[in-house]
Amino acid sequence: MAWLYLFIAGLFEWGWPVGLKLGVTDNGLHWGWILFAVFCMTASGVLLLIAQKTLPIGTAYAVWTGIGAVGTFVLGILVFGEPATLARMFFVSLIVVGIVGLKLASD
Repeated sequence: MAWLYLFIAGLFEWGWPVGLKLGVTDNGLHWGWILFAVFCMTASGVLLLIAQKTLPIGTAYAVWTGIGAVGTFVLGILVFGEPATLARMFFVSLIVVGIVGLKLASD
């Protein structure tokens, strides 16, 4: 169950960078997006707290940030039109390998 909480926490990690990006623009602050970011930060942190009750803290933190980083990377490409170069894809795939490796090494 801890891995499920950790996975969901990682999904909430996608929300706060997106909320901040959309919440602070040249046209000023958009409080709805900023509140969305704060909600995602809180939900992500609470779920990480629950997950690390049984998972090693280093593993939980690495997987949590990895899921957040990879998901945000993908959203950047799909939603914000960021470049999807071969080099960027290669290096983010190394993060995915690390996440999978930590999961396999923890069983």
